[in-house]
Amino acid sequence: QLQLVESGGGLVQPGGSLRLSCAASGFTLDYYVIAWFRQAPGKEREGVSCISSSEGRTYYADSVKGRFTISRDNAKNTVYLQMSDLKPEDTAVYYCAADKRPRPHSRWSTGAGMDYWGKGTLVTVSS
Repeated sequence: QLQLVESGGGLVQPGGSLRLSCAASGFTLDYYVIAWFRQAPGKEREGVSCISSSEGRTYYADSVKGRFTISRDNAKNTVYLQMSDLKPEDTAVYYCAADKRPRPHSRWSTGAGMDYWGKGTLVTVSS
């Protein structure tokens, strides 16, 4: 059974850091584009970051550029999202998703091209 499982969410103070993990089972992440999305209450889902499988090229939403870093550890079949300098507006459920192509769809941030989705992990940034 193909599955993505997110972990690492929690409560953190503004300015703090968290590292989210996206672990795959039933398939090998090496050959997939992996993306992180988030959805805050009452807001639309937002594409946060994406990493290609072919060159490991990374993409970031302007709202997180310079604060978030996406990386992959193929040996552990896991993709990470390191989040630093967190702000209250980063509060959301964070989801990872996988696309079977080597490079992301041009509209990946809308969820286009994603074949598999995790169930999400909640990140709350509050003092």
